[in-house]
Amino acid sequence: MALDRQRIVTEAVALLDAEGLDAVTTRKLAARLGVQSPTLYWHVPNKAALVTAIADAILDQEFATTAAGGKEEEATAAGGEDEDQPWPQWLTGLAERLRRALLAHPDGARVVSSAQLSRTMAAISEQAMSTLVAQGIPLRQARVIVLTVERFTVGHVLEEQAARPDAAALKDFDLNAFTAEHPTVVAAITDYFHPGRTVDDLFRDCLDVVIAGAVVSAGDRR
Repeated sequence: MALDRQRIVTEAVALLDAEGLDAVTTRKLAARLGVQSPTLYWHVPNKAALVTAIADAILDQEFATTAAGGKEEEATAAGGEDEDQPWPQWLTGLAERLRRALLAHPDGARVVSSAQLSRTMAAISEQAMSTLVAQGIPLRQARVIVLTVERFTVGHVLEEQAARPDAAALKDFDLNAFTAEHPTVVAAITDYFHPGRTVDDLFRDCLDVVIAGAVVSAGDRR
């Protein structure tokens, strides 16, 4: 099979899924493709370009139509609804889809946050800001709202995908002492998750706070 950029990116995503971002090196990728590392540079000039290509591939699984263009199709692909939906609900849908795209791959949030000039992320932002502006939000404010939602989502998933404490880290951890020092923190965690809530609920509840703040801000400045 001929080596091309698409094949390289596909194999890079497979390597990411198998071993995580730290294992995605040109040496390992070249070995998987059966070529020498310098051969990759004809198609992907450096590691930064490779990471950005992986980011686009990850996002394209949820937002391919958005990146390809087309106003009506972009609205559906980005937010899951049409542009007539009120922007708070539309933007909530976009955030949920962005999180789903990131969680579909190990270190997905690290990849996207490390990308340089991701075309798909730019297309998502373009459509989101345009949707808010079309519903009467001033451009400057639309940009701040969209960036806040996007960065909250990526940051939330970064924490979700972060490595959990290993046995060595927990060896000397005293839960009783920690609880005594931070009783409200422990009580809040226990109270929140006790009814069977999951991290999905936590994301949505936090997102609701972000969106509600954006609505208040938009109402104050329009």
